[in-house]
Amino acid sequence: METPSWASYLAAWLATLAIVLLSLRLRRRRQLNLPPGPKPWPIIGNLNLMGSLPHRSIHALSQKYGPIMQLRFGSFPVVVGSSAEIAKSILRTHDVTFAGRPKIAAGKYTTYDYSDITWSPYGPYWRQARKMCLTELFSAKRLESYEYIRREEMNLFLKGLYSLSGTPICLKDHLSSLSLNVISRMVLGKKYTDGTGENEIVSPKEFKEMLDELFLLNGVLDIGDSIPWLSFLDLQGYIKRMKALSKKFDRFLEHVLDEHNARRKGDKDYVAKDMVDVLLQLADDPNLDVKLERNGVKAFTQDLIAGGTESSAVTIEWAFSELLKKPEIFAKATEELDRVIGRDRWVEENDIANLPYVNSIAKETMRLHPVAPMLVPRLARADCQIAGYDILKDTRVLVNVWTIGRDPTLWDNPDEFCPDRFIGKAIDVKGHDFELLPFGAGRRMCPGYPLGIKVIQASLANLLHGFTWKLPGNMAKEDLNMEETFGLSTPKKFPLEAVAQPRLPLDMYSQ
Repeated sequence: METPSWASYLAAWLATLAIVLLSLRLRRRRQLNLPPGPKPWPIIGNLNLMGSLPHRSIHALSQKYGPIMQLRFGSFPVVVGSSAEIAKSILRTHDVTFAGRPKIAAGKYTTYDYSDITWSPYGPYWRQARKMCLTELFSAKRLESYEYIRREEMNLFLKGLYSLSGTPICLKDHLSSLSLNVISRMVLGKKYTDGTGENEIVSPKEFKEMLDELFLLNGVLDIGDSIPWLSFLDLQGYIKRMKALSKKFDRFLEHVLDEHNARRKGDKDYVAKDMVDVLLQLADDPNLDVKLERNGVKAFTQDLIAGGTESSAVTIEWAFSELLKKPEIFAKATEELDRVIGRDRWVEENDIANLPYVNSIAKETMRLHPVAPMLVPRLARADCQIAGYDILKDTRVLVNVWTIGRDPTLWDNPDEFCPDRFIGKAIDVKGHDFELLPFGAGRRMCPGYPLGIKVIQASLANLLHGFTWKLPGNMAKEDLNMEETFGLSTPKKFPLEAVAQPRLPLDMYSQ
């Protein structure tokens, strides 16, 4: 009889060890109090339950399993918070624990390998980026210094609408142009996509398509993100699209940086005129904790352009879609504007504080139609407990603000568009009131929200003040399609077409 070799003993020992470790892991899992949720299928987990609008699919599941539930997307556990109380626990009480980001394909391929502020992992690089945003890029002083840009572009925007009075227009196209022009001048120093050909490296139409693609691809459920061993197959074709989009953006951003560096070259006294200038100066700073590389500057620049353009255009389009279904709200808003502003001038940014009803329309729109309905995913950096349930390290975490905005325990008639619900209430969008979180909360709250809310409020107020609005032709308000499409943002599936008629003299916009 052959004597067992040392290799056989080693194999037996390893097999025994594996069985012991597996049993200990299973015993520990049985002892854990995990959040409730549907039973996952092998390999795919609960991906089979996700429809074309995942936030709505998750909303339906939360009605069954409660305000905190655990799903499984392929290989990864996903915890979803769907109430203001759970959102507060995730975004405030355990903010540091949930300050991580999952490493998904969009962050790798569309943001220079996680070099932007949205997808960069929690750590020294991200903390430095956040500090730059708060103290340099979006400080109150800097935003105030750019007010003349927002005023000039609003002026041109309103004049453009005058020239189209009585003609059906695609409102989002004009809103996107306004936002892009404002952001381009603030971030890049000029309008690189103004349609004149002088500065163009990409056409306005193509650039807007690039931005739409960026937001779509940063919000999709890519199979490879959930089942990593299938990622090389790119079954949905998303990675191919991400790589193509990245090349387009890189070509544009390289051109922008080359132009800025050419202007700065050899001028020791050069004064930063725009946000790219500020970023390039920071990149030259030897005292930074983490060196800001060229790809980092490009990633931040892309973040600034995309975030500032999309949020305001999507929100205002949804606002007017809701308003066109309720003429009585239009009437209340214009009454307030006529009383506070008068009929002889347009609305300035410093007027907004005196327009509570217009502000309420903006808040109500962001409640029903949050730009990012589940915010940007977070990642648990350590084990912790939420509402008595165990959340394990490396769990992906979503906060479904779309569901919170429809919670009947927080809102009367939650599916109805009713700005009056905010009158006399101190609920704001700054991340302190967890029933209304369009920009998120905590450390990873959108750092550009002060600019976003300024553009939303000023645009909405002037469009209401300067024009009357109606649907084109014989279209009835009941025919208005309110479907949405999913991505990192959630715009209307079918863009709103409307007809604007001036209600104020044109010459008041010539300031």
